[in-house]
Amino acid sequence: MDIQTYLRRIRYEKSVQPNYETLRGLQRAHMLSVPFENLDIVPLHRPIQLKEESLWDKIVVRQRGGFCYELNGMFAWLLRKIGFDVTYLNGRVYRDDGSLGIDFDHLTLLVSALNQSERWLADVGFGDSFMEPLKFEANSDHAENQRAYKLEQANGGYVMWQRDYDDQWKHQYFFDLTPRKFPDDYLAGCSYHQNPKTSSFGRESLISLATSDGRVTLANNKLIVTKNDRREEIPVGEKEIPDILKQYFDTVL
Repeated sequence: MDIQTYLRRIRYEKSVQPNYETLRGLQRAHMLSVPFENLDIVPLHRPIQLKEESLWDKIVVRQRGGFCYELNGMFAWLLRKIGFDVTYLNGRVYRDDGSLGIDFDHLTLLVSALNQSERWLADVGFGDSFMEPLKFEANSDHAENQRAYKLEQANGGYVMWQRDYDDQWKHQYFFDLTPRKFPDDYLAGCSYHQNPKTSSFGRESLISLATSDGRVTLANNKLIVTKNDRREEIPVGEKEIPDILKQYFDTVL
């Protein structure tokens, strides 16, 4: 990996050191520059490759996005090169009925500066979520614009919570701190989410990118633009999609 090439990809121009300020800046830059998307799965029907060389080619060279295994897998590689201590974690996403998804449903990251005790949860692969790393602090809410996030210790691990615009707290995913191996431990989960029989990622196309005041998302044939708590949905025709991908996401298929 060439660190400077990666930093140009995410438009990060400051110096990098293995500390919280760098981690915070890198996560924000990544979320604002690299979209969360599954377009290789739908509509292109290309298998997702999790080897670091494949991730580099897709995300940095071809300037595409990806979903959690790809985005956090690539981000972890960058952080390790800078000098952070990074642990791959097993995340399980809460379903609408309150049950948990499969093991390795989501890849998230435990990050610390080498030889320091302070730890952060870093994640650039959960879509519409926290823009800055979350510190492991008891009873501490992390506010971002009109939302907030917190980590709660529970059942041998932690729950990541989000307080949405309606002022209600909702659990997002559960994770434990057992070190995992990437990509081996995540291959089955990655395959699961490419299968239209088991996951919406295998059925419906999605690309989404954070903006300075909200988010823009193209879900199937609907463009969704959110600014703070205001949301606009615009129907999109098939012929318009390539221009929208380029204009809003700087993405060319």
